[in-house]
Amino acid sequence: MLNYLWGGMILVAIVVAVFTGNMPALTNAAIESARDAIALCITMLGIMSMWTGLLTIAERAGLIKNLAKKSRPLLRYLFPELGRNHPAHEPIATNFIANILGLGWAATPSGLAAMKELQKDNPEKETATRSMRMFMVINMSSLQLVTISVVAYRMQYGSANPSEIIGPGLVVTMATTVVAVAFCKVLEKIKV
Repeated sequence: MLNYLWGGMILVAIVVAVFTGNMPALTNAAIESARDAIALCITMLGIMSMWTGLLTIAERAGLIKNLAKKSRPLLRYLFPELGRNHPAHEPIATNFIANILGLGWAATPSGLAAMKELQKDNPEKETATRSMRMFMVINMSSLQLVTISVVAYRMQYGSANPSEIIGPGLVVTMATTVVAVAFCKVLEKIKV
């Protein structure tokens, strides 16, 4: 569906450019946009590589495992049906840490690993468990201390102060996460 939407917008732009005599401007805009897209991809690749590498180093050094152990009280509150040493705790903690650092792309593998572990305990394979739903809701609310990708975009496009987004981003993502967790906890009480 999205392919048709983008294809239609491109087709409309070309038709409008032809009838208004702006074909050279459209061509220049397309070339400039392609150049900007490549530059942005290179910038994001560097930032993504650095933070993913740091996360891998932290994981190999045992920092992630240590943080997962320290976050067990929180994980037990959020996921009460998981056992004390459930194998999903570490990938869930890794996913949360990556998301808190604003590394959504680095959070994906640990999120998939967490869901795989949660699915092993699922008696109804076609329906998500409470833990799976809570995990997805927290992921979608995306608590972030540092919005790395947004700062990188702002740097790429010449913002005078690219990091000024961190404070408002933290407040908004914290609010959405608190509301998301409260919503899930209320639904758990209602047993929907």
